[in-house]
Amino acid sequence: MTQEERLKLIVQALDSKKAENITVIGIRDLTILADYFVIADGSSTTQVKALADEVEFRMKRDAGLDTVPGVNSNSNLWTILDYGDIAVHVFHKEQREFYNLERLWQDGKEIDISQWLK
Repeated sequence: MTQEERLKLIVQALDSKKAENITVIGIRDLTILADYFVIADGSSTTQVKALADEVEFRMKRDAGLDTVPGVNSNSNLWTILDYGDIAVHVFHKEQREFYNLERLWQDGKEIDISQWLK
């Protein structure tokens, strides 16, 4: 599965569980942390967990990938799923506004994902 196909899979998994404000930022030229950040938020702690669980389920089922061991952060307010070249950040809405990763990574390239959303 190509990197773009994995990005699409992640975005569609988030969209299927009604994630809000899904954003993909290309950061390959800015850091060695990852090639892309996928950022989304949910309106409750329950939704944040459901969003992260859905991404993990689909990445395992459809791409055969688990998250990088020992790197992931899992809380009800901000969950990070690390797939090596793609880092998925699932926030509670208030946490996303507070940390504002889009501002921190504003030199990255925002990827158009509109064709992947329903």
